[in-house]
Amino acid sequence: MPLPSTAPAPAALRIDYLYASPDAALADPRTLAVFGFGATAPTGRQTDPRHLHVALPAFGMAPLECWRVEAEVVHGRDDGIAWSAGGGLQFGALHVPDDGDAEAAAAAAYARLRRWLAQSDHPHPLRIWNYMDAITAGEGDAERYRRFCVGRARGIGRALAPSELPAATAIGHPQRTGRFQLYWLAAREAGTPLENPRQLEAWRYPRQYGPQPPGFARALLPASSAMPLLLSGTAAVVGHASQHDDSLHGQLQEIMTNLRSLIATARGLRPTLPAQPGPGARLKAYVRDAQALPQVAAWLQAQLPEVPVIVLHGHVCRRELQVEIDGCLR
Repeated sequence: MPLPSTAPAPAALRIDYLYASPDAALADPRTLAVFGFGATAPTGRQTDPRHLHVALPAFGMAPLECWRVEAEVVHGRDDGIAWSAGGGLQFGALHVPDDGDAEAAAAAAYARLRRWLAQSDHPHPLRIWNYMDAITAGEGDAERYRRFCVGRARGIGRALAPSELPAATAIGHPQRTGRFQLYWLAAREAGTPLENPRQLEAWRYPRQYGPQPPGFARALLPASSAMPLLLSGTAAVVGHASQHDDSLHGQLQEIMTNLRSLIATARGLRPTLPAQPGPGARLKAYVRDAQALPQVAAWLQAQLPEVPVIVLHGHVCRRELQVEIDGCLR
């Protein structure tokens, strides 16, 4: 008779958008993280490290974003990092003061993340979110997003191979917060970074976009088939050039084309993924112009009626880009 397997179960993550109190979501021992958006987000156990507030204002009353795993979660705070772990996955979050030097803030945050991952039993970052003030303030190489890219690379301390790049999002707060916020999903096993054949890899961007190319993959497919496809912040970029500068509708259509192209790439490795976003997808849309929030929400509802979407007021990393979308799909 074969011995029972002692291998851990494959990592599994369920992401839901819930109209509930944080306390109710956190009462489930399988809850890895809960996110509230904007000033109207419901409050709860503010001391629980699994509960994170994101300052980006939301359109309407945004639901909570809730991450759950198939195991009991442990959590704590160490060295200013809020963390939780269970089921082969780890959530982590930190913030550092931002007094206007985006490079220094990013370098400090990523150095802390690097040290954390180096000593963690979840050393592989799958997905990273970066939220900062005034992301496109400044001119030329002094622009804050360009300085952020330099600082991120400095904090990591070495050039990452393409196979090491996580999926990522970087968005600017529309109002000053005085902090740079970084949070992530990491795993025991590395995933597979994916690129969009319609777009030049971000890490290969030409010098016109700054002295340090951005360091992220367009999407990431985790090792476990029980995990969703993780989509990076996706905008109306083809090759390396922004498209439809003067058309919100055109940019939204281009984003959807890019998302479908990414999904097709992922389906080449995991054919069981759906061909387009459906009920198993969860998306967030970041909109530069607050007055365009209702229009974006209505367009997405019409195009993707089965997909839960949170619409947020946030600035994309290029001034001409009006919208960016990220999320997950299973």
